[in-house]
Amino acid sequence: MPDAKTIRIAAALIDDGQGRTLLVRKAGTRWFMQAGGKIESGESPLEALCRELHEEIGFSVDHATARHLGCFTAPAANEPGRSVQAELFHVRIAHDPEPSLEIEEAVWADPATAEAMPLAPLTRDHVLPLFSALAVNA
Repeated sequence: MPDAKTIRIAAALIDDGQGRTLLVRKAGTRWFMQAGGKIESGESPLEALCRELHEEIGFSVDHATARHLGCFTAPAANEPGRSVQAELFHVRIAHDPEPSLEIEEAVWADPATAEAMPLAPLTRDHVLPLFSALAVNA
């Protein structure tokens, strides 16, 4: 039985190929994080990612180019006492996002800019270090 305090999500480390990553902020919150969301019953992590990116930022993911980076756990940014377990994927997009639904703000940020922003724990502790490693190995 799944742990009720753990939120299973699919999230995307999105980069533009020019040293910037996309960070989003949900309406009514202060934390920037990756686009993505909860994995629904019967959905694979990649299916959830594709659905969420289309709903949140108007992006259609090519299944063949989304690269799974691993599963990471961190405290949930907007739900005290809970944690997120994120299936994280790397995708590259060449167009600006079209924020919709609960996304209030979407910004492209280089690593130095991102580090100065209010970041969700998953983004701060796992995603930005991975992004830096991907940039070095690009």
